[in-house]
Amino acid sequence: MSSAEPTRIGIDEQVERIRAGYERIGALEAYAAVEAGEALLVDTRYQALRERDGLIPGALVVERNELEWRLDPSGSHRTPAATSHDLRWIVLCNEGYASSLAVESLHRLGLHRATDLVGGFQAWKAAGLPVADPA
Repeated sequence: MSSAEPTRIGIDEQVERIRAGYERIGALEAYAAVEAGEALLVDTRYQALRERDGLIPGALVVERNELEWRLDPSGSHRTPAATSHDLRWIVLCNEGYASSLAVESLHRLGLHRATDLVGGFQAWKAAGLPVADPA
C-alpha cells in the first residue's frame, strides 16, 4: 500500500497563487478610498515596527494574530467597525507579504472585499502619505 505525499509548494509560490485570486491596491488608491469613506485601513504590523516607523492616522491597529477575531462581523470579539461582510478592508503589514496571507484568511470568513496594500507600510510612507509619530 502506497501513501501519496501531500503536494508541497514554497511560500513564494503560495503567495503568488493567493494574490492571483483578488485585486491588490496601491498606496495612493488606498489613501483615496479611505479618505472617501469607501474602505477601512487595518495596520497589522507588530508594535516594535509601529514604534519605529510611526502610525497611519485613522488606521485601525489590529496585530495579525487577532485579525480574524476583530474583523469578522459575526464574531464575539469584533471591533465596532466590523459591521458587515461587505466592508472593504485594506490590510497592510510592513512590506506587503504577510498581508496577502491575511487577506486569504479574511476571504474564507466571507469578507470578500478584503484586499491588501502593495508594498505595505513602506510603500505608504514612500508615497509621502500621512504618517504620525507614535505617541
